[in-house]
Amino acid sequence: MPSYSKAHPDGLPIGEGWLPCTDTAPVVFPFDGSVVADAPVGTVGHARQALDAAEKAFKEIAALGAGRKRALLMAIHDALAARRTELEELLVLETGKPLIDCRTEVARTLTTWAAAAEEVAHTHGETVPLDLQPLGEGMVGYWTRRPAGVVIGIAGFNYPLLLASHKVAPALAAGCPIIIKPAPNTPLATLWAVHLIREVLANEGVSPAAVQLVTGGIDVGETLVRDPRAAVVSFTGSAAVGHEIARNAAPRKAVLELGSNTGFIVAKDAVIADAVDAVIRGGFYANGQACISIQRIVLEEQVAAEFEQALLARLGEVTVGDPRSPDTRVAPVINEASTQRILGWIDAATARGARVLAGGKLDGRSIQPTVMADVPADAELWCEEIFGPVVCLQTVPDIDAAIELVNQSRYGLQAGIYTKSLETAFRAVNELEVGGVVVNEIPGFRSDIMPYGGVKDSGIGREGPRFAIEEFTVTRMAMIRP
Repeated sequence: MPSYSKAHPDGLPIGEGWLPCTDTAPVVFPFDGSVVADAPVGTVGHARQALDAAEKAFKEIAALGAGRKRALLMAIHDALAARRTELEELLVLETGKPLIDCRTEVARTLTTWAAAAEEVAHTHGETVPLDLQPLGEGMVGYWTRRPAGVVIGIAGFNYPLLLASHKVAPALAAGCPIIIKPAPNTPLATLWAVHLIREVLANEGVSPAAVQLVTGGIDVGETLVRDPRAAVVSFTGSAAVGHEIARNAAPRKAVLELGSNTGFIVAKDAVIADAVDAVIRGGFYANGQACISIQRIVLEEQVAAEFEQALLARLGEVTVGDPRSPDTRVAPVINEASTQRILGWIDAATARGARVLAGGKLDGRSIQPTVMADVPADAELWCEEIFGPVVCLQTVPDIDAAIELVNQSRYGLQAGIYTKSLETAFRAVNELEVGGVVVNEIPGFRSDIMPYGGVKDSGIGREGPRFAIEEFTVTRMAMIRP
């Protein structure tokens, strides 16, 4: 059995304390199917109690001064940093991601909290020249940013601690209480982090109800999202669920970071060794369960054969094994249902003429690092989000066709291109229909201070502390005739 010792009270952190839960559900280690722990399962009643407590705490949290908020955020950063190694190990157990990826997750989590602390000093408004119109002559105008209200944060399973932090830290920086709902498969690290956060808040004389956590099923999520006291809903997950959340939250704001099937162009003038290295690093990390891991590789025909040969020659570097080992790069995906879905998509594409160049089978419980070619454009393996260790190659005649093919997707989160041409690079930046374009680096690159989000079915709104604070605040205009 995996080693895990609970370091927080029983139940759920709601209101000023912890409320008991009747039901629990096992959290399973994907590598071997063993139970890591039994996690509390919340109810609609828990969700309503959390909303009541958040509403009550709003005035207190909204009134916190900038200096105090910055100090709180840095104290939370320090509390998480002190448990860094334990959080990394827990993330390996509940997500099944390789240790190297969980170390990255915790490092990025700490960056996010530090960045949110710094952004507190930059949350301000500006003056408006009201005398641009005759009626405004002699008037003074300015706007400020004010907390929008209670934030509901719903996080995905793949990077649970980081995704929760990208909601909780900006909410506190904005002066908003937040209720976080982690994914049912991976609640443990977030539950522990929220415990540490609430300890800091209590020690500093701030209501712990500023940060609450509720687990549970669809009914719990709907209760949180539909409640008119929820000013903003921030969701990370699938497009289908995100669309339903947006409908349920309307007319209140929804910030949606949804799926993608990331395109990666290798131009005819690319340094092939570098482009191949990018796929080795960016196509299989986190077991392929990252929204911006490489999925669709579009090759100009002049370099297609060389790229394919070089990629297959290096694929053995993507080591399959126990995610607790620092040498492992691919381990089992989150559960058996996901494994069978991915294998089914591979089989369906193969039946329609796609070629399996490498992998395509199981190694124990893990899907082997897989390289496909000639996948039909309407096959799920190409047009949907795989969320597994699979990349697909497609050859096109020129850069025009490459850009067009990447854009032929309902998704648009991030994309990448390898080229030595500045002209080609800027064409990609200007013409690819995505939220971010990465040139000569993996399209999975994300700095946690940058605006991050997509277009089309990849969502709406932006994350990153500065930009999430904007999403969680509203402008208030002052118009004064002295």
